[in-house]
This record gives sequence, C-alpha cells and structure tokens, in this order.
Amino acid sequence: MNLAPNPAFRSDSAASLLRAEILSGATAPGALLAESAVAKRLGVSRVPVREALFALEREGLVEFSPTGRAIVKALTPQDFEELFVLRLALEPLASRLAAPALKVDISRFEKNLSATRRARSVQEVTRLDLEFHQLILEASGNVRLLKLWRSLRGELELWLGRLHRSHQLQTKETLNETVDAHQSIVEAFRSHLPQPANA
Repeated sequence: MNLAPNPAFRSDSAASLLRAEILSGATAPGALLAESAVAKRLGVSRVPVREALFALEREGLVEFSPTGRAIVKALTPQDFEELFVLRLALEPLASRLAAPALKVDISRFEKNLSATRRARSVQEVTRLDLEFHQLILEASGNVRLLKLWRSLRGELELWLGRLHRSHQLQTKETLNETVDAHQSIVEAFRSHLPQPANA
C-alpha cells in the first residue's frame, strides 16, 4: 500500500507501522526492509525510515547485515531457548515480590483478563498476554527487574506471537488456553500462593 506524501510523518510513526507489520507476521522473518522502498511506500524521506529501523533494531525486531541492509529478525532455535530461559528466571521472581501487593489489589489483572476474553485476533491475545506478565513485573516494585524485562519486550512479543500463531493453526485454542492460564495465576495471587508466571 502506497501512502500519499506526508512531510509530518515522523520516525516514531514509521517505527509503529513497521513494528505492527512485523509483530503481526505481515512482514515475514528474513524480509528485507530497504530504506528506499519503505520510504516510497510510506510517502516519506529516507531519514525517518532509517531512524525507525535503528529503533526496531534496539527492540530486537530488526537486524542489520554486514553490508548494512535491514532485515526482519528471524528467531533461531537458540533465540527461542534463551528467551524462554530468561522468562523462567525473571517472572517467578517477580511473582514472589509482587504477591503481597497483589493479594490486596488484583483489579488490573481482572481488567486484562476481561480484555483477553474479548480479543478478536491472535495478535491481540499476544499483546494482552505480555501486558498481563508486565503487570506482574510492575507490581514487584523492583525497578531494575522491570527495566530488564522491558529491554526484552520486543523480542518476547516477536517470539510469543510466532508461538501463538503456530499454536492457533494447530488447536484454535490460543485464546481460551491463555485465559485459563492467567486465571489460575490470578487465583494463586488471591490466595497469596503465587505459581511461576510463565504460562
């Protein structure tokens, strides 16, 4: 889709659009994101596109080849393993730290669960799934733990989105299984017996 020229189109707008295309799977892993082609498609100069690509590289969604070409990151089996291990390390710790506060107020999680039940796409389920787990990190009160988790957020969404899409093709149960797993975590917080939040 070619957009009309828009001189006010900023790099964060370009990043938002490209991010959405990558996370939804509309732009495939390994796809080339040529500055000139993207700029023409968005109706902007190459400068905001270049800045957007650098921002997406910092998020772990784009990587640059030795010749400087921007490519949508294709996660390897090692990437999947490393991200899974990091979740196992960070989220149970955050759950233990967050448990006292969440026994008192679980309302933000209930709102997230309600939104997940109403989700109309796998991509929306993925976004709400990560939001649910980020709420745990925020409730932990540990600023550095949250900062570390946020530094992984882009790659986690890329990783989880691909897992969810694959699972949905096989079972059609991604939404229901996500809601059930998160409901169990909420009930555990209510009883002050948090289980590992890696569902």
